[in-house]
Amino acid sequence: MKIIIDAKIPYIKDAIKQITEDVVYLPGNAFTAAAVKDADALIVRTRTTCDAALLQNSRVKFIATATIGYDHIDQQYLQKAGITWKNAPGCNAASVAQYIGSSLLLLERDKKMVLQNLTIGIVGVGHVGKEVKKMAERLGLHILCCDPPRAAQEGPDGFVSLATIAEQCDIITFHTPLSRLGKDATYHVADSAFFASTMHHPIIINTSRGEVIDTTALLTALESHQVADAIIDVWEEEPSINTQLLQRVFLGTPHIAGYSADGKANATKQALDALCDYFHLDYPFHIEPPAPAKELLVATSWKDAFLQMYNPLEDSNRLKESPDKFEFFRGNYPLRREEKAYTIQYQTAL
Repeated sequence: MKIIIDAKIPYIKDAIKQITEDVVYLPGNAFTAAAVKDADALIVRTRTTCDAALLQNSRVKFIATATIGYDHIDQQYLQKAGITWKNAPGCNAASVAQYIGSSLLLLERDKKMVLQNLTIGIVGVGHVGKEVKKMAERLGLHILCCDPPRAAQEGPDGFVSLATIAEQCDIITFHTPLSRLGKDATYHVADSAFFASTMHHPIIINTSRGEVIDTTALLTALESHQVADAIIDVWEEEPSINTQLLQRVFLGTPHIAGYSADGKANATKQALDALCDYFHLDYPFHIEPPAPAKELLVATSWKDAFLQMYNPLEDSNRLKESPDKFEFFRGNYPLRREEKAYTIQYQTAL
């Protein structure tokens, strides 16, 4: 069995050896029709578009994407071609929640915002949105949730409309998949009309997909102060991002909100589990990311400790200094562990 794997998928090389030695590692943008022609399976990330142009003359029968998102997967073609595919839902949900939590703590520290007095609107309450909701509860924010597909399926209790989010929220964070068709399409769901309808000069956060927000509309809203500030991790036309927006936002990072080592390990395991399920293989995988450089943190509070674990300002400063290195920063991201990897020793502040 021949498998072609994105070379940037972490913690996979030792585990995959238990299945086959016939493995080829390629950069995500180097998957070509010629390269995959004789492969049985692919394990990819978002930089590889899986469609007819790539697959129609191949023997590929299974594709795993080690990502939550799957807008790079041509579902209609794969179904027609008889190719099974799986994504990794929820794999990095805790990682994104960590990013959001640290970003909110920076707003509290650097913008002097009192989080307990603010309302956060969570647009998209799937695996990631649920974890973000837990983080917002921990920080004491008032929370409104908007998820039209869930509201239609489960009933309206607990959900509000996007219009209500715009009217009532001080912070609005997007956690939707990217969809371009249908009544719940999310492409440019945050457009000029949406920003014009906001009432509290909110801070906008996007860690979902860049195309969920209209870049030009957001820039206009920032310049007119209809929107107070923004935290942007995902961008239209990545990696050729809008540098004007980058320099204008409070935090601008290179699509790494979900890049904790824990989230990456989860994604890799889910991809391998799906591969084994499809090919009826029985291999127990245990994938453990490296320990952090400092497992013991000395802190005055859990908030202090939380920012010691991960401070997104460092990622933002690097990208603002060198926006042309967007892909480099993604591909060479430093080790980031989640809270469970640490022990905290509290001390009284002097």
